[in-house]
Parts: sequence; structure tokens; C-alpha cells
Amino acid sequence: MIEVRQLTKRYGKTLAVDRLTFRVEPGQVTGFLGPNGAGKSTTMRAMVGLDRPTSGQILIDGRPYDQLSHPLREVGALLEAGSLHGGRTAHGHLLGLARSNRIPERRVGEVLDLVGLADVAHKRTKGFSLGMAQRLGVAAALLGDPRVLLLDEPVNGLDPEGILWIRGLMRRLAGEGRTVFVSSHLMSEMALTADHLVVIGQGRLLADTSVEEFIVGNSRSYVLIRTPEPERLRDLLAAEGIRHEDGPDGAIEAVGTSPETVGALASGHRVTVYEISPRSASLEEAFMRLTADAVDFRADQEVR
Repeated sequence: MIEVRQLTKRYGKTLAVDRLTFRVEPGQVTGFLGPNGAGKSTTMRAMVGLDRPTSGQILIDGRPYDQLSHPLREVGALLEAGSLHGGRTAHGHLLGLARSNRIPERRVGEVLDLVGLADVAHKRTKGFSLGMAQRLGVAAALLGDPRVLLLDEPVNGLDPEGILWIRGLMRRLAGEGRTVFVSSHLMSEMALTADHLVVIGQGRLLADTSVEEFIVGNSRSYVLIRTPEPERLRDLLAAEGIRHEDGPDGAIEAVGTSPETVGALASGHRVTVYEISPRSASLEEAFMRLTADAVDFRADQEVR
């Protein structure tokens, strides 16, 4: 478990993280979301002692990171996958980490095989692609077989097969009862991978909830209706107290009801309908709606 308690971090006059409090529970994948500049990287760096909090604390299974006896065997972190010594081989990179943390050398071969780098184990990392460097970073995070995993943008640079692999890996690790905390800008990937979400903006907590509850709470769901008799159907919906709005291309959007209710209403009054379908927002749409006021950098949408 990870406990973040009133975490605050200032860089001079800049407040990067503002009294942030949340918990990351074991046995599930927790997604860490926020716009650029929200404080995600600062928070994750503070979890492993790379940034010292201005105030507040972070506990890993009840202890600060700097009090862990064997850090790599308790917390695995992928924060900057490109931070590799180009002159070292993949095997040599992991071997140094293993020896410094009293991890059996056999574990190096095991994790290289796990991440699909066994065939390039003795090649220098300066020739690695971004995806290969990412896989090596995951191998380093898994080297000590830790109970807690921190992964910052783990799919960055991976091809479709690699994305599918890392998604399955995170789900499997969580299924083993580990704490898996993953930051990503890919909403579609988080929708497929995460069980729980922690969302921050401008250093402050915006949401701490399940994926399903987040989407429902930050989106507009409705029933889309297409009919050649829109005025009749609008009158019927109004008579039943069902709120509705005009949709695109003459469609009707009925809010707070179900397709079954709309279908029964139309059938009972012999109104012809071409389509009745439920519509709900994606995780990306819900995220954009929640964080609209917490975006520090916004591009001009007008093309000149």
C-alpha cells in the first residue's frame, strides 16, 4: 500500500503539489491521471525519495522510502526509462542493480526473458529503441520481485504487441495482490487497464474513485433517438417528464431514462423510430470535462 499524506512540494515560488492526500491499495491497478504540469511526476519521484517534500509524507507499506531495508526488493519504479548508460549491456545494467541490492544474479535472466529482451541481453543499450529501453526499465522495476510498482508512462514507445503485453502484465501483477500505480496520458489504455483512478490538477486532488464511478460522475449519459416524427416524440417525452435535448442531424437526446422506456413509449403511441441507443462518455471525455479548469497549457484551436 502507498499512503500519500498532505504532500506539498514547492520549487521556489512554484507550488507543484498542494496538500495531496490519497491511498493506493494492493490488488488493483490504480491509474494516476492529470494534465501536463499537474504534479504527477513530482509525486511519483517523491514516492521513491528523488524529490524531498516541502511538507507531508509518503509511506510505502507503513514506512518512508528511505527507511526501507532493501528498496528495490520492496518498490519497483519505472520513472525515466531513457536514463541508461549507453556503454552497458542490458544484462550488465541489471546485474549492477542486482548486486547492489543483494538480489540473486539468476533474477537478471528471468526478468530479461519476462520482458522479451533475452535475445539482446548482451547488446549495448546505446543502440536500443525507445520501446526496448522501456522494456528494460520494466525489467529493472521487476528485478527485486517487489510488492509495490510505480510505472510512469509504461506504454511509451511500445508497439501494439508491447502495449498488449504491458497491459496484461499490470493486470497479472495486481491479481497477485501487488500494489500497481501507473501514470499515463493514454485515456483509452487506462480505460482498459485501471480499476481505480487518482486524478490531480494543479497539484491538487480532483478525484479518487473507480473508473466506472469517475465516468458516470463526470460525463453526460443519454439515449439517442432518431425518428421521422420528432415533434410527436418530443411531446410524449415531455408528458412523461423525461428531459430531452436536440441532438445532431435532427436526433433527440433523452436524459435520465433508458432505451427500454423510450422504446415502450414510442411503441405504445405508434411512433416510428429508426434508432434508440444508449450513449455514454468515454474515460477521455470524462477526464477532459473534470480537468478543464486545471489545464496549464492550452493550444489555440483555430487553424490559421
